[in-house]
Amino acid sequence: QVQLVESGGGLVQAGGSLRVSCVASGYIHSRACMGWFRQAPGNEREAVARIWTSSGATDYADSVKGRFTISRDNAKNTVYLQMASLKPEDSAMYYCAADQFSACLGSTIVASRFGNWGQGTQVTVSS
Repeated sequence: QVQLVESGGGLVQAGGSLRVSCVASGYIHSRACMGWFRQAPGNEREAVARIWTSSGATDYADSVKGRFTISRDNAKNTVYLQMASLKPEDSAMYYCAADQFSACLGSTIVASRFGNWGQGTQVTVSS
């Protein structure tokens, strides 16, 4: 059983930056895939980014490419999402997810491939 706890959300002005973190506990596969997703009220959950913890390989949704950076600190079992040039449309609940490396395969970041989810951290970007 993997537990994921997100933190770091908050209110930021458009154009600003924010970093959210996800600490994983419990059994963490050495070749885990970890991802960030977001969901705004009335919208479906949207993929943001993923990282393969063993290699550091990353993928991003087109909507955040060039603005967001996912990274990991394996010693701390922590994954970060550094967000820059934030826009009001980035406002959402941000969720951390984890699963085996297979979740990092394929060209698309798919929520259904992740079996472990955190409770989320709210990010609000004011205009």
